[in-house]
Amino acid sequence: MCRNIHVLHNFEPAATSDEVRAAALQYVRKVSGSTTPSQANAAAFDQAVAEIAHATQHLLDHLTTSAPPKNREVEAEKAKARSAQRFAQV
Repeated sequence: MCRNIHVLHNFEPAATSDEVRAAALQYVRKVSGSTTPSQANAAAFDQAVAEIAHATQHLLDHLTTSAPPKNREVEAEKAKARSAQRFAQV
């Protein structure tokens, strides 16, 4: 769906409220088809972002796993390597 929404669960340190809000914003933008709402829709857009961020935080707070937490830097390096391989010029 949204390539810019990243996995937020099971990282050390845990996802910040800014990361949760950014994921919610990306989701609302995708669903609404608009990156910037009109003035008439701004309140509904902002409320949706806030509600989705709240639900997302609630979900993250209540998920459990037996897997060890992932390291953000290691996962970022893996993503860069996958991207470099995917977009490598032949």
